[in-house]
Amino acid sequence: MTVNGSERRRRSDGERTRAAILEAAARFATLEGIEGLTLGRLAEYAGMSKSSLFSAFGSKEELQLATIEEANEIFDREVVAPALEPGTPLERLRALCERFLSHVERYVFPGGCFFASAAAEIDTRQGLVRERVTGAVTDWLDLLEQQIRDAQKEGQLDAAEDATQLAFEVQALLLLANSQFVISGGDASPLDRARRGIERRLELAGAAPGTPYQRRRRST
Repeated sequence: MTVNGSERRRRSDGERTRAAILEAAARFATLEGIEGLTLGRLAEYAGMSKSSLFSAFGSKEELQLATIEEANEIFDREVVAPALEPGTPLERLRALCERFLSHVERYVFPGGCFFASAAAEIDTRQGLVRERVTGAVTDWLDLLEQQIRDAQKEGQLDAAEDATQLAFEVQALLLLANSQFVISGGDASPLDRARRGIERRLELAGAAPGTPYQRRRRST
């Protein structure tokens, strides 16, 4: 079946509109919570008509699931993909930590890390929304742990270190830095403490000292 130019343009316009809606939804969810993500409240936040949102999403859950997927894509683009460029496993681990802190500092999501916010909100609930959020959190922890295991194989970290425990400790520092940054209204000192804490922990695990983390200026 062929698609004419006007149909392609309409489809492209529709895809761009949907992407813009979901990006706004991901930002909104870090401020008001994923349970607060209703079609009516999102329409008000995004400056759109409620009817246009109803035409794009059939239910609140559909909107929530699509928002989680969009947040995952943003997180991958801002944090994961740049950190996994060619380098040693230890370099990638450090880059993942730095990109995480940087995305918080740059207000990629205005309420801090999307998944930290969503996980704290729905941790005791059941359903597909919780499954998608916890799946993303697990994937991130697994990614940190894999870099640690790879670094151990290459002799960059002590093979006797418990990789799961080390990943847990690194994640704990990242999450506390995120929380304190948000609560303080943008005080970057918790991010710097996390940088120093992570570097100290890696050195205890046998890593050669890296370039000392310096707070990055927020890019505009």
